Amino acid sequence: MNTSSNPSAAHANDPVLARAIQKVKRHVLPLFVIMFIVNYIDRVNIGFVRTHMEHDLGIGAAAYGFGAGLFFIGYALFEVPSNMLLQKVGARIWLTRIMFTWGITATLMAFIQNETHFYILRFLLGVAEAGFFPGVIYYFTRWLPGAERGKAIAIFLSGSALASLISGPLSGLLLQITGMGLHGWQWMYIIEGMASVFLCGFVWYWLDSKPHDAKWLSREEQDALVNEIDREQRERDAVNTVKPSMLTLLKDRQIMLFCAIYFCIQLTIYAATFWLPSIIKKMGDLSDMQVGFFNSIPWLISIIAMYAFASLASRFKYQQAWIATALLIAALGMFLSTTGGPIFAFIAICFAAIGFKSASALFWPIPQGYLDARIAAAVIALINSIGNLGGFVAPTTFGFLEQTTGSIQGGLYGLAGTSIIAAIIVFFAKTKPTPTAVPPAALQPA
Repeated sequence: MNTSSNPSAAHANDPVLARAIQKVKRHVLPLFVIMFIVNYIDRVNIGFVRTHMEHDLGIGAAAYGFGAGLFFIGYALFEVPSNMLLQKVGARIWLTRIMFTWGITATLMAFIQNETHFYILRFLLGVAEAGFFPGVIYYFTRWLPGAERGKAIAIFLSGSALASLISGPLSGLLLQITGMGLHGWQWMYIIEGMASVFLCGFVWYWLDSKPHDAKWLSREEQDALVNEIDREQRERDAVNTVKPSMLTLLKDRQIMLFCAIYFCIQLTIYAATFWLPSIIKKMGDLSDMQVGFFNSIPWLISIIAMYAFASLASRFKYQQAWIATALLIAALGMFLSTTGGPIFAFIAICFAAIGFKSASALFWPIPQGYLDARIAAAVIALINSIGNLGGFVAPTTFGFLEQTTGSIQGGLYGLAGTSIIAAIIVFFAKTKPTPTAVPPAALQPA
């Protein structure tokens, strides 16, 4: 019986494979979520110390926005080579290395003295982190069958929402620490950065690079996983008899389309991430702790929304429509945030968070379904790195607007517009590769 058209049924009919999949999820997903939480906190915690750095170091809005965005330049430049090295040396070594170097760099942020130091370390933090996110996405392609990856990615992406939920209260609490001649913002950088360094030891101990390295899987379970993933690749090979080269894929309009969609999504996410604490501060005379707790609200809402959208998308199949719906919600929320005072703007961004975080989680199964697994790592890294340049454009633009005009309203209009554009072009994205050179034998029923 041919069960390839219904992967979930195939897994249910093979108890060994089903058991192996559940073990993989239980073993690696909690660790990856924790890693993403500390990763994301080290990336975005500057949003909570913007006013402190301005007071102590004279770093203004434009410099803050530019420095916040420089992270993504370093990230984009080194994303693809980092992910290719992960394939070569293995996930265990490379993901541990990534985590150690980003933790050290994040800790050094405590000792910046001026704008130049700020720029250099933000760029180096991007270089250090490059490869982590697409590395994990690629890891799923080697450990989980296609039908399971979308759910695993949604759980993994919840780490960024959980980090946003946790980072506000945590950073607000750490900002209260003083001593040894250091300010609260310096202690925040040190404690949050060193948390990543200390976690490296556990990552090295817990993580395996390949299913056949996993002692917590039986040999039968290891073989079942590898055989199923290889079977899926053989089906893809039957449709695409010529292995696509990286140069060919760089000319592929679908890949460029994926980059454009993800760029639009990331624009809104990082604009909200880096500027939301400043919007909250305008709501009243709030302490750092209060700002932190308010900052958690949109991300708590987005976690619930991400799971709701993922469940709906798995029941009612049409991934593009769900992404478009989420993007239109984001656009409406960002537009509404320009129509009232700071409190109404905060409420509107809470609504927008439902859309832009859900769109981010719903996006990745589309390129995963389209890409050939043989070059998926490098292309996923490419999409992520180009898309994440939105993290440079958004804070840099917002910082310039605030310093020159005293308002970020124009930027919010721009975010609404780009979300609408992305909602339209997502319908041109393909979820499966275009058949090439299909031999007659491949067209025969199994």
